[in-house]
Amino acid sequence: MKTKSAVKNKSLIVTLDMVAKESGVSPSTVSRILNGTATVSEDKKKAVDDAIAKLGFVPNPVARGLAGGRTLSIGVVTQALDSPFYGAALRGIEDELDPAGYSPLFVSAHWNITTETRCIDMLRARRVDGLIVLNGRMSDASLKATAKNLPLVVTGRNIKSTGLFALNFDNFTGGLKATQHLIQLGHRKIAFISGDMEHPDANERFKGYKSALEAANIPFDPDLVVPGEYHEVSGMLATDRLLSSNRQFTAIFASNDQMAFGAALSLHRHSLRIPDDVSLMGFDDLANSLYCIPPLSTIHQPAYELGRLAASAMLQLLAGQNPEAVMPAPVLISRDSTRRWRS
Repeated sequence: MKTKSAVKNKSLIVTLDMVAKESGVSPSTVSRILNGTATVSEDKKKAVDDAIAKLGFVPNPVARGLAGGRTLSIGVVTQALDSPFYGAALRGIEDELDPAGYSPLFVSAHWNITTETRCIDMLRARRVDGLIVLNGRMSDASLKATAKNLPLVVTGRNIKSTGLFALNFDNFTGGLKATQHLIQLGHRKIAFISGDMEHPDANERFKGYKSALEAANIPFDPDLVVPGEYHEVSGMLATDRLLSSNRQFTAIFASNDQMAFGAALSLHRHSLRIPDDVSLMGFDDLANSLYCIPPLSTIHQPAYELGRLAASAMLQLLAGQNPEAVMPAPVLISRDSTRRWRS
C-alpha cells in the first residue's frame, strides 16, 4: 500500500534546480549538459544523468528552445487531417523533424482561406520557428508577406521570395500520363472528374487531360467533364451525374484516388464492371489503391516524400541554407482497373 508521502512525491514537479542540488553541480551546468554545450568531466555528466534518473526529471523542450531563441516547434497547416494523402505527408514531416529535435504542430484549414489565415495567426502566436503550408488557398502575395517574418515552406506552388521555399509536383505531366495511358488502351471517350478548379493542382491535371486528347486528335467534349471535390462522395456523385446524362464513355479519369473510389461504387451500383465495361484511372497512388477490387491504375504522387522534403527544406531554411529539394516525377502505375477497349 502506498503511503501519503509516496503519493505526494509522485506528483512533485522536479525542477532543474533540484537536479543541480542532487548532482552537486550548478543549475547552469545542468542546463549546458542538457543542451549538449557543456565541456565537463565524465564524472559530473554521470552525476547529472543519475540525478535525472533518480528524480524522474523531464526536460522542458520549450524552455530549452527559448534559451536559444527558438521553441523547437514547426507549425504545419494542412487542409484535412483525416485525408489519407495528407495523413501520409504529415507522417513524413514528423519523421524528418523528430531526429532534428523539432516538434510539428498540426492544424487543418479545410480549404477555407479565412480558416487558413486564422491557423497561421494562431501558430505565429505560439512562436513557432517556421511554417509549412500544404497547398491551401492563401494568395501568393499573402504567403510572401508571411515569409518576411517567419521561414515558410509551401507545397503546390511555384513561387519565390526571401525566406520562402516552394515545393511542387508536376501535376500537368501526371494528368497527361494518366490520359495517355487510357488512349493507348484504345479509349476515345474518356470522362474526367475534376478537383476544385480553384486549386492549382486540379487545374494542372485538367490541362494535362486536355493536352493528351489534343495530341491524339480526340475532340474535347465538355459534357464528359464533371466537377468533384477530392473526396469519395464527390466522385460517386460525379459518376452518377455522368451516367444519368446518357453521355457515352468507356473510361473515367478521376483526378484523385479518393474520387476514383467513389466512382467505383457508383459504377457498381449501376451494374457496370471495372474494367470490362468502364476503365477507371485515379491519381495519387494512395495505399488503399493497391487493395481495391480491382486494384486501381493511378499516378504515383509520393505523399510521404512530399512531407519529408517539405520538413527537410524547413530545416535548411532555419540553418540559413538554400533548400534544394525537388519532388520526384509522376510515375504511371498500371493495375487491373484499366484494360484495352474492345473496338
